[in-house]
Amino acid sequence: MQARLLLENGTLFTGLAFGAEGESTGEVVFNTGITGYQEVLSDPSYCGQIITMTHPLIGNYGITRDDFESVAPFIHGFVVRRHEPTPSNWRAEYSVDDLLKEHGIVGISEIDTRMLTRIIRSYGTMRGLLTTSAASVAELQERLVGSEVLRDQVARTSTKYTYNSPGSKERIVLVDFGAKSGILRELSARGCDVVVVPQDTTAEQISRLRPDGILLSNGPGDPKDVPQAVKTVSELLGKYPIFGICLGHQLFALACGADTEKLKFGHRGGNHPVKELSSNRCYITSQNHGYTVNEESILNTDLEVTHINNNDKTIEGLKHSNYPAFSVQYHPEAAPGPQDSSYLFDEFLQMIADHKINYPAKPRQAELAAAVKGALQNA
Repeated sequence: MQARLLLENGTLFTGLAFGAEGESTGEVVFNTGITGYQEVLSDPSYCGQIITMTHPLIGNYGITRDDFESVAPFIHGFVVRRHEPTPSNWRAEYSVDDLLKEHGIVGISEIDTRMLTRIIRSYGTMRGLLTTSAASVAELQERLVGSEVLRDQVARTSTKYTYNSPGSKERIVLVDFGAKSGILRELSARGCDVVVVPQDTTAEQISRLRPDGILLSNGPGDPKDVPQAVKTVSELLGKYPIFGICLGHQLFALACGADTEKLKFGHRGGNHPVKELSSNRCYITSQNHGYTVNEESILNTDLEVTHINNNDKTIEGLKHSNYPAFSVQYHPEAAPGPQDSSYLFDEFLQMIADHKINYPAKPRQAELAAAVKGALQNA
């Protein structure tokens, strides 16, 4: 079956369909990863986007249950040069084609993905329409122009209910803005008692959980589309140690008075070099984001830059000069990708330990005794 991809600048790609039949619109982006297509497909940060893989062969090792980063993919389309329908891998349980069909996602293969990537690099990311229908190009253009621009990706991908992943050590409240499973795995591997909360949970509700630290997760879209999250982070600053990842990094910056802006074509892949300014060491990182913190906007804030991107010098890490809080734009949980930066989870836990020493919490019994004493005095 034929499939077509129409970009908003009028460029039309015609190829072969795989996955589901149908039609969808979204922002067309590219990922430079050589492996890890399953983790890319299941990363909630791609919600509403049509993903182009720059590596020419996709599907050769299939799909396995253990490599998912979310329960279901949120992407709006999948674009590859060549799709391999018959995987060759002892771990494979089914194919990419099966996965896309199961979740109603349209795929297109046998197009020039190098040309498509060069268009995006030259003109920036743009909206596109991916279809298996036989409609005319004029009809497709009309549908693309009239299609909805998503602003609620975070709400779509976040958990709807609070749940607990028990552990015997520090209690971490993970605010889920579209979190990858890798974040929960890293915290659980360190024995943390993790409470995952929805994206619209208030600062007061988080405080009632009596956390030792708060982790702001990755997620899709423009950070300015979730102003309630910025308010929540600003109210939590200084009260608890905070660690932000990707979208969480941008929300942390906004809460501190900085600004964010859209990148021309974003950073998406597992091979992005990032320099840590304190050591001058370069880390190879996994990234997936279309927005960045504006460098000039942090000048009048209490934020300090800790990491920069070696390719385009954009900000990749921040820390607060007064409060126990820091963030990174990339993914230290690294699935897919290198594991160079997993030490950041250890630094977060050390920050929590230091905070407990410097600001020991009152025992719960002392709080109850004070409340009873106050009640008796007012009686």
